[in-house]
This record gives sequence, structure tokens and C-alpha cells, in this order.
Amino acid sequence: MDDTVTLTENDEGKNVVNASGDAVGRVTSVEHGTAHVDPDPGLTDTIRSKLGWGDADEDSYQLDTESIETVSDDEIRLNR
Repeated sequence: MDDTVTLTENDEGKNVVNASGDAVGRVTSVEHGTAHVDPDPGLTDTIRSKLGWGDADEDSYQLDTESIETVSDDEIRLNR
């Protein structure tokens, strides 16, 4: 991914998919350009992230920008 692209709060709630297009999680929050991904979001987590109420917690993982292939309006696609 281009190093000049920065993830923002607008990316909260987006699905994260692997290179094959399989869903692997959902962005629950973005803090200082780093996305936090819940690999198994429940309905409550999904609604919270879509409303911008997301929070990084012990069930979420940081997403390294080097792992991102593209960011679209609906999803973040990983390069592996």
C-alpha cells in the first residue's frame, strides 16, 4: 500500500478481507492512523463500529499498513 495513505475514523466499520476476498474481520476503531480489527465481531460490535463508537479492546488486533493492498468505500483488502 502507498505509505501516504492514512486510515481514519471513516474506515471504522469496514470489513477486512484477505487477498482471496474472504472476510477476516471488521475495523472496530482507528487511532492515530492504526486500525484495530475484531476478527469475529458480534452484532453489537458491528453496530458500535458503524456508529463510530468503536473501542480497541483485548479482542481486537492492530492492522499493519504494510499488510493492506487497497482501501475502498466498503472494505480493506489485505495483500496476503
